[in-house]
Amino acid sequence: MKSLTIHNMDAELAQAIEELAESTGLSQNKVVKKLLRQALNLLDEEKPKRDVSAFFGVWTKEETEEFNEAVKFFGQIDKEMWQ
Repeated sequence: MKSLTIHNMDAELAQAIEELAESTGLSQNKVVKKLLRQALNLLDEEKPKRDVSAFFGVWTKEETEEFNEAVKFFGQIDKEMWQ
């Protein structure tokens, strides 16, 4: 397969791609390929068989932040306990 590098992408475009990737649970690479296929009126490729997100879902940014907040306690070390 061929690879493509996009040089000098402006911040607004980069941010839009990043936000779309986060909101859909796709990688930025997959988002760009999907957008290119849409722009060129090409049929969407089938999802790879290893993609199990349909069975497990994808967290939103807010859900991820809420989870990280809830478990941050587990990253703390009680120094007195380790003496």
